Parts: sequence; C-alpha cells; structure tokens
Amino acid sequence: MIAKRTLRAALAALLFSALAVPVANAAAVELMHVHGLAYSPDGKQLTIPSHQGLAIYNGGHWSRAFGPAHDYMGFSVTRRAIYSSGHPAPGSQLVNPFGLLKSSDGGRSWQKLGLEGESDFHVLATSYDTSTIYVLNGQPNSRMSTAGLYYTADDGKNWQRAAAQGLPQSPSALAVHPSNGRMVAAATDNGLYLSRDGGARFQPVSQGAQVLSSTFSLDGKSVWFGSYRQEPQLARLDLSTGKTESIRLPVAGQDAVSYIAQNPAKQREWAIATFKRNVYLSADEGKSWKQIAREGRTLE
Repeated sequence: MIAKRTLRAALAALLFSALAVPVANAAAVELMHVHGLAYSPDGKQLTIPSHQGLAIYNGGHWSRAFGPAHDYMGFSVTRRAIYSSGHPAPGSQLVNPFGLLKSSDGGRSWQKLGLEGESDFHVLATSYDTSTIYVLNGQPNSRMSTAGLYYTADDGKNWQRAAAQGLPQSPSALAVHPSNGRMVAAATDNGLYLSRDGGARFQPVSQGAQVLSSTFSLDGKSVWFGSYRQEPQLARLDLSTGKTESIRLPVAGQDAVSYIAQNPAKQREWAIATFKRNVYLSADEGKSWKQIAREGRTLE
C-alpha cells in the first residue's frame, strides 16, 4: 500500500481565543498515534489528536493540551467548533464510547450530541462554514437503522442516510466542502470519489491509486488528497476544470499522507501527517516543506 481595532475584529479575536486549545508545558511530546490534524481558526495552533489526548504545535514549540488524555477519533474543526468521537481516558467517569461530541471553547469542555455508549466514529468530517457533519457508521444504533454513510445538519438531532450510489466500497476518509454541505469527497482503495447531492450519488474524480486522505481547500475551489501507488503521492484536484496537479511530497518509501490541513489565517500554509507519524509544514502550498515531527518524535 490549520492599529485601532474594529468591533468586528475584536469579536473575531475573542472567538479565535475561545477556540484555541489550552495547553500545558511539556518537556517532550511524543506522538504515539495520529488520529487527525487541524488548525485553530486563528491559525496559531496545529492540533493532533491521539490515544493520549491532544498535542499542540504553536510558534515552533510542542505542548500537551490541559485536561484528560481522552482518545479522540474522527477529530474535525469548523470555524466555530470542534467535533469528535472516541473513548474516555483511563479513570474517567465518561461513557465509552463518546458517540458524537462538540466543543465550542477549544476543547475546554465538551457537549454530548448523542450516541454515547453506542458509536465510535473513526471516519468523521465536517463542513468548515456550514458545520454539516458526515460519519461512516459501522453498525446500527438508536438513531441510525443500518450501517453506512450518514450526515446531520443540526448537530446530531436528525440524521439522514446517504445512499452512496457509485461508491465501490466504504471510504477510509471523508471531506466536506467548506460552504456547501451537500458536497462530500470519499477516499477509497479505488480512487477519489465526489458527491454533489449529499452523498446520494458518487462519481470517480481520480482513479488508479489507493486514496488515503482528502480535504477541501477553504476557498472551496479544490480538493487535496494523499494516495499511494508504488510510492506516496499528494495531489490537488481543481473542481472547476477537473484537472489534477501533483504536489511535491517530502515522504518516500512505505509511508503515505494520512491527514491534510490548511491554515485558515495563512491559506498558503498547509500541514500533512503520515502513517509513520511524520508531520510537515509548507508555507508555500507544497513547494517546500519543514518537518516538525519524525516518526512520532516532535522537533523544535
């Protein structure tokens, strides 16, 4: 195989501050696992969830987030909130698994959105501005009658099953358009598939390689995706032309891109994480890369 201040700017700054993850100093941070990759809305923090809670990269330094080291899965950040699933930390009184969780204060507190004790969504994606949520459900639960692809536009109060016609197999990763909650991309062993009708029908947009990760650019004009075919690859699909452009990748051998994130405040900046727990930053849309973690060992 993420001078005088106007009232709007002040309010935005407060919101960004609230959504930044609170951190604790740490002598060394090791990435035992990588379960996601996301920037805070102000672009200052890059967050990596894992079995041991949240690791934070900010200003060239790594730290651990305050609070219990929950096992966050399906971690996804929108402009106003964080959504996740997973399992509670050892000794926690929380129900296992979490079901669907939401945090509006950068992970300081979490709101239960249902399905606790029932479902653990490893494959979960959100629309950055509409907050539409898609999940891959592995088995029936109290709100989903069958396994399959589902989405909600009201924080889990109502779930709609997507027919997913044309999708050859269950996706290993999902991505949702930032401003159109009905457009969703699915990464599969047979390529990248795109739906424009809420997952009812999918069409292939890139085939010939095993696609392992994907995300929409925040301007909604392209999809970035990581794949593997004899070697790891990274590419950008232009949604208006359908053309795919290869992006220089600092990864080789038996490794591949597992997560991709774009900085909302500096949209030329991108981050990638790999299956071997290597993490890289690019300030020029993939023309050059800086490594900030090597096989789980964080670099400063």
